[in-house]
Amino acid sequence: MAFESLTDKLQNVFKNLRSKGRLTEADVKLALKEVKMALLEADVNFKVVKQFVKSVEERAIGQDVMNGLNPGQMVIKIVNEEMTALMGSETTEIHFQPGKATTVLLMCGLQGAGKTTATAKLAGKFKLKGKKPLLVACDIYRPAAIEQLQINGEKVQVDVFSMGTDHKPVDIAKAAMEHAAKNGHNVVILDTAGRLHIDEDMMAELQEIRENITVHQSILVVDAMTGQDAVNVAKEFDSKIGVDGVILSKMDGDTRGGAALSIKAVTGKPILYVGMGEKLSDMEQFYPDRMASRILGMGDVLSLIDKVAEANLEIDAEKEKEMAARMKKGKFDFEDYLESMKQMRNMGGISSILGMLPGMGAKMGDIESMIDEKQLARMEAVVLSMTPEERRNPKLLNPSRKHRIAKGAGVDISVVNRFIKQFEQSQKMMKQLPGMMGGMGGRKGKFRLPF
Repeated sequence: MAFESLTDKLQNVFKNLRSKGRLTEADVKLALKEVKMALLEADVNFKVVKQFVKSVEERAIGQDVMNGLNPGQMVIKIVNEEMTALMGSETTEIHFQPGKATTVLLMCGLQGAGKTTATAKLAGKFKLKGKKPLLVACDIYRPAAIEQLQINGEKVQVDVFSMGTDHKPVDIAKAAMEHAAKNGHNVVILDTAGRLHIDEDMMAELQEIRENITVHQSILVVDAMTGQDAVNVAKEFDSKIGVDGVILSKMDGDTRGGAALSIKAVTGKPILYVGMGEKLSDMEQFYPDRMASRILGMGDVLSLIDKVAEANLEIDAEKEKEMAARMKKGKFDFEDYLESMKQMRNMGGISSILGMLPGMGAKMGDIESMIDEKQLARMEAVVLSMTPEERRNPKLLNPSRKHRIAKGAGVDISVVNRFIKQFEQSQKMMKQLPGMMGGMGGRKGKFRLPF
């Protein structure tokens, strides 16, 4: 997971600071030296690291901090504020044209950065906001690029405009604008071709589109796993065609995070969104303050609440209320279990949720090793092998039914027995602790763990 190594190192530095009753100037400088090394190892730009450490040191070595009641905590607060400022301080939105005017976005980036997937994810986000986007297939070079966009467009239920591979991208873009005007699309997203490296042909193609179509914003998609190369790519694209914002893809991968901490400081261009998974719903708006908290191991509860709200959007309010009431009385059944598992997946899985809780960052490696995804899949298979009546009334599960369920799920009968016993224990626990299920209240629903 992104930033895991950096978070672990920073957590150790902060632990040492908190353990000291008073801080000397030498203590602060030693701690910042370790912070500097941690940031460099995370592939953060050297100049950015140098300025960051200097800013923190100037603020930390002062009378108010050194003689405060909790100097270690004050230094951590300063690091958090400076890291937030480093990534842009404020969240940057994609601006739409007023009224019924059509907004045109030009998506660009190198081949393999995840541009086509990010384009579809973005369209899905806009649709949820009430927009009517149109995806335009302008990549006529990469094999299956058009088909990939069409498949992804269908998944997010957004129209895709294509003219095949025999027309110039600029002509496809022009025709797409006419199609959008006739069909009421108010956002046009142009998925352009990438290359293995920046070359004149690619830039000339993008410039030609911009000269013939009114492009309101150019959005660059860069692979977060490329580290400092992502920053260099952003500088090149901005100098050649102009970039208004950046989407960082593959932030869920084994990336050191340097790109997220460097792009705004080096290029001046804000990060708009980050891709956090392969699913088309796995794209998060970039909040500098939340990302800083996540990096420093302070959690990201606000993003977790957003995930909860999104996961509950499609759930009927009455059904939600009934389920919550049953759970408080310890009467939830296996149908509720399946619903909870579905919500858990919609929010990125257990690891994703735990990673957003305060203090969990440094422990995520241990926790992930304890979570057996295959075991969870087997438990779901057990429930799916039950009849609807059995799911709603677990008391029906006699030995013969359990044997049938075990056979249907492809597991040993002992697995079924153990799972049912654990489920019954969870019911009893919930009955004793009715308030336990109300935690993590979101704006549009409640967060429930599957039992």
